[in-house]
Order: sequence, then C-alpha cells, then structure tokens
Amino acid sequence: MVIEAAPYEAGGKGEWDGFVGGAKNGVFLFRRDYMDYHADRFPDASLVFRGEGGRVVALLPATRREDALVSHAGLTFGGIIADSGMKVGLMLEVFDAMAERLRSEGVRRLVYKAVPHIYHRVPAEEDLYALFRHGARLTRRDVSSAVDARARLPFSKGRRYEAKRARREGLEVGRGDDFETFMRIEEQVLGEKYDTRPVHTAAELSMLAGRFPDNIKLHVARRGGETLAGVVVYESECVAHAQYIAAGEEGKRLGALDLVLEHLINVEYAGKRYFDFGISTEDAGRRLNAGLAENKQGFGARAVVYDFYEMEIN
Repeated sequence: MVIEAAPYEAGGKGEWDGFVGGAKNGVFLFRRDYMDYHADRFPDASLVFRGEGGRVVALLPATRREDALVSHAGLTFGGIIADSGMKVGLMLEVFDAMAERLRSEGVRRLVYKAVPHIYHRVPAEEDLYALFRHGARLTRRDVSSAVDARARLPFSKGRRYEAKRARREGLEVGRGDDFETFMRIEEQVLGEKYDTRPVHTAAELSMLAGRFPDNIKLHVARRGGETLAGVVVYESECVAHAQYIAAGEEGKRLGALDLVLEHLINVEYAGKRYFDFGISTEDAGRRLNAGLAENKQGFGARAVVYDFYEMEIN
C-alpha cells in the first residue's frame, strides 16, 4: 500500500472527528473542537495519512515548534491515532511516509507523546515499534497512578478514615457546574504548593465542558451549599481521568477530597476500566513527588507511565 501524508485542512473536520470516534486509541481530546480551542497558542500542524482510494488510515495531532513537530504541544499526549485495521506493517509505512513529508518541510525532529496504553480500546502499540525502528530515543517518562477496576486494590486505612470523617461531618458529593469557584481553590493550591497556575482558566473549562458535556465533568464535596473540594474529570471510553483535584483549607481538614474520590472510584466511575489520577512527577519526569504519589496509591492506584520520544528526521 502506498501511504500519503498530508496536512490537515479545516474543511476535513467531519472526517477527522469521525475517524477519532472509531479509532482504537482515540479520545475526545483529539476531536477538533477540543484541539482547536487554543489554536492561537498552539498552531495546528496535524497530519492525515491516506491509503488506497484516499481512505484515511491514521491521524497525527501535531503542532510545529521551529524545526520540530510535536504531537501535540497543547495536549498531554497525542501520537498516531489508528483504527482496528492498523497493523505493524502498515504502521511502518505510515512512519516512512511521515518522515518523508517532514523532511520535505524542513522538520529535523519529531517529539512524540505516545498515548498511554490505558487509553487503548484494543492493543495499539504499533507506533512504539515503529519509533524503535526509526531510532527514536525515550527522552521523558512521567509516572501516573491508575486504579484498575478489573483488579481493584483496597484503599489504605488513612484514606478510608478520611472519607468516613467527611461523611460524619455532613459533607455531600454531587455534580457541580461552578467552575469559577472550583478553579479559585485550584489556583490557590497550585500557587501555594508549586508556585504555578492551572493550564486552563475557569472560563476555558466551562466552555469546554459545554462543548463536551459527556466528557468533562466537575464533581464536588459541599457542606451547607459551600464547595469545599472537587475533581474535574475527563472521561473517555476506557478511562476516567482526574484532570484537576483540589480542596480548600476547610475541605482538607474535613477529608472532603477523600470522600469525592471514594465516590468517583467506587460509584460514579466503577464501570470504567481505569481511574487515572494523573502524573506525580516534575522536572520532565526526573523527580518523583513521593508524597503525592503515595496519596494516590492510597486509593489502590498503581503506576502507569506517560512516555515521550524524540526521532531525528534524516
């Protein structure tokens, strides 16, 4: 099969989104209404791979950064998106076509953020073999923590105690839509602990939740109508991912987050294959925030890695 790699064009939104919806490693983050909301900060340089008769066989969400193509600078991950027809031989052809295209455009290297295996509906690591064949180097490895519903581990004694305390104090868990209040808590936590700010603003999260109501949800713990803690969940077919987790001072004292997370893992998303807490590493994966990782592991979560590769385009 002769594979052609071509830039994504705006008129192809329907085709792109349709392919993502049926892909074996596609998630809503790769749909155009999500990728394009911050196109002013991350100009799109995505690729579409076509085979016989112009049929789409793969997609690559990407942005251009000087002489590098990044998959995707505005997303946590974003490697080759493929459907169940993708096999190892075809992936090697896709990579050959991609390398030829990038070479012709003056791209010197590919920064590749592989889709973690927990987001795969069926095995989809043909790209990792193709990266190896092209001499790619593993340059970064972040470690996340995920609960596997098929082999659920018990919560630690401390996590169970905190959740029970929150219930005794009269806290209740439910859906919320006040992203403004929650993000004020998140901003305070990140500022005090890490001297940083959230990737999204409250307005952006509210807008994205409006675009993807089945995928982006805020869950909060309240007492007397006051929001004390919350978790913003990014939901895909296989994974409920905790995008933001935060509690105010009163929420911390009362165990509010433990109550929210217990509810999400054991009730709200009990039918999901994985509940992913997100990464606990800093400095491009070189430093583990041991306390943060231990806290997540207290809910029965164990390590899942998010890998970054660099491939030279010769």
